[in-house]
Amino acid sequence: MVREEIEWLDVWVPGNSNTQLPKVLLVGDSITRGYYGTVETALKGKAIVCRLTTSKSLGDLGLIEEVHLILSQTKYDIVHFNNGLHGWGYSEKEYEKGFVELLKTFKKDAPGAKLIWATTTPMREPGKDQFQAKTGRIKARNAIAATLTNKEGIATNDLFGFLEEKPAFWSGDGVHLNGNGTKALGSLVSEILLENLSSKPLKK
Repeated sequence: MVREEIEWLDVWVPGNSNTQLPKVLLVGDSITRGYYGTVETALKGKAIVCRLTTSKSLGDLGLIEEVHLILSQTKYDIVHFNNGLHGWGYSEKEYEKGFVELLKTFKKDAPGAKLIWATTTPMREPGKDQFQAKTGRIKARNAIAATLTNKEGIATNDLFGFLEEKPAFWSGDGVHLNGNGTKALGSLVSEILLENLSSKPLKK
């Protein structure tokens, strides 16, 4: 089991008693947590937007346990999920195995939900217009995810492709986005979610 210096978990489930609107769950890391507010605002009055953001990585059973816990509390109409910027101590083979387990968890705990996989975003050298070496591993992980999600007929939201040629969207650390980048990514996610929302929520 690989542990990071700081482990964190951020769960937010507003409007849980609302049975009139569809519910959307965003699963991801700090990138997801960053654009959550933009998505929540864009879908206001159309869907309840919740989040499960965490430092846990595919390969770590702790992630599966967290997802299981949140899905057991509420039925979601859409689950938009991403994982790939943490867990560098896990090999891509372990990442693949963890991805398979994650899909099994979604099928078991959210059988009626529409699944949308979001590709992991690139990492840039701080202050430079070039990618960090870890972006090569991100590409490998995205390729693994593409193979597995395509096999299952799961939709893809290509966040990597959207950001690849937009270096001005990064903050100084080369990992996180600045305000403009976060807003743009949130707008993209919102568009995808709106395209996939049904007019009526799942029966609770």
